[in-house]
Amino acid sequence: MLAAMPDSAPSPLSAGGTSSRDGGDACPGTLRLHRADDGALARVRIPGGVLSADRADALLAVAGRFGDGELHLTSRGNVQLRGLDAECGGGPAELLDAAGLLPSAAHERARNIVASPLAGLDGSPSVGGWLSELDSLVCGSATAAALSGRFLFALDSGRGDVDALGADVTLIAEDGDCLVRVGAADEVFRLPSADGPRAALLAAELFLRAARDSGAWRVKDLPDDVRTALVRAVGATAGPVAHRPRPRTAKAPAPGPVTAPDNSTPATTTTTVTAISVGVPLGRLAPAQWRLLTETARRYGNELRLTPWRGIVIPGPFEPPGSSTRSGRSGQPGRAAEALDALAAAGLITGPDSPWTGVGACIGHPGCAKSLSDVRAEAGAAVGPVGRLPVYWSGCERRCGHPHGEWIDVVVTPEGHRISHVRGEHRDPRTVVRNDPAALASAVSGARA
Repeated sequence: MLAAMPDSAPSPLSAGGTSSRDGGDACPGTLRLHRADDGALARVRIPGGVLSADRADALLAVAGRFGDGELHLTSRGNVQLRGLDAECGGGPAELLDAAGLLPSAAHERARNIVASPLAGLDGSPSVGGWLSELDSLVCGSATAAALSGRFLFALDSGRGDVDALGADVTLIAEDGDCLVRVGAADEVFRLPSADGPRAALLAAELFLRAARDSGAWRVKDLPDDVRTALVRAVGATAGPVAHRPRPRTAKAPAPGPVTAPDNSTPATTTTTVTAISVGVPLGRLAPAQWRLLTETARRYGNELRLTPWRGIVIPGPFEPPGSSTRSGRSGQPGRAAEALDALAAAGLITGPDSPWTGVGACIGHPGCAKSLSDVRAEAGAAVGPVGRLPVYWSGCERRCGHPHGEWIDVVVTPEGHRISHVRGEHRDPRTVVRNDPAALASAVSGARA
């Protein structure tokens, strides 16, 4: 029988800080819960964000039986269950294990894998083979059990979307081969595609060896000379070196229908709807919304893909070849349009004109004791015209779950809300707005424009 481990402490990491193994890995999982102000929290790893409808049902059952009933999407395409009863013990883990969501108790926090959510759906290559093999390899490696809950693998279909997320080891599909990136190194190593997952595991195991003396949790935390040696060690086991800087901006799938070239017709301009994409305001899903998403997935393809941008892609196919995205051959509303209309009515983001597009926030007060305000309510009060840049609201300096690349950073401080424009490692001069909701909304809107 699986039992819950002791409650974890909050993560010691803050934006721009360093990490150390001295205090142990504090990242929550399903066996080690984190005690928050709104109850215990479980983080369920969903490698690649890929869920079957049945497993999605199991998550909802655990949230309803032991927690507050809601499901919260994370910036790594995982699911958090909040408000768990302190007396729940190993109950959540037992149900998740029965559903196949906990294949290895020793590795449950090491299964951090993000994948391009549109892989195989928009004309880019599928990474499903990489995903299943890498997850199996990680769970089968006794060494990999020592990876922290922060260490991240990324599987990029060549779109550059998850390559931009700052993973520790990234596999990139290119011309039928696999490129391997370690940390943020500009150098990538070319391998046959079939060798990618084993190369990723080897890189992670070499990292653990390199991290013994430094106490680093992630590649970026290694001393410069150790990190350089690690990249060279991985390169020595791989193929030719290429120069490919990491993309600066991680671009989320646009909400709406997903199309791909239709190869069944001779016209190269013909496309078919292969999936639908929706955003989730602040990543928070009520039970009815989750049920609707699951029912939609079961009706069309039986799969949901949770994205690192707190959205969900539901693969189809939704339309017959040659159909438009808004109507079928008979002139009646197409299946993709019908599904999107129902999801929009449920409060999800189904098009680029939603005021919630690009708006994110940490859990804030009252769920987190460290938060200085209810940033989710403040973010909702400040929504307006869709901005060019995403914005993320943080209740304290830790900025839990913040995005990568270019974005507007809103942080609550004792002096007021501090607003700055972030471009990778560069941050523009900051503006502070003090206790004026109208001025705050105006300043955020102006910064996003």
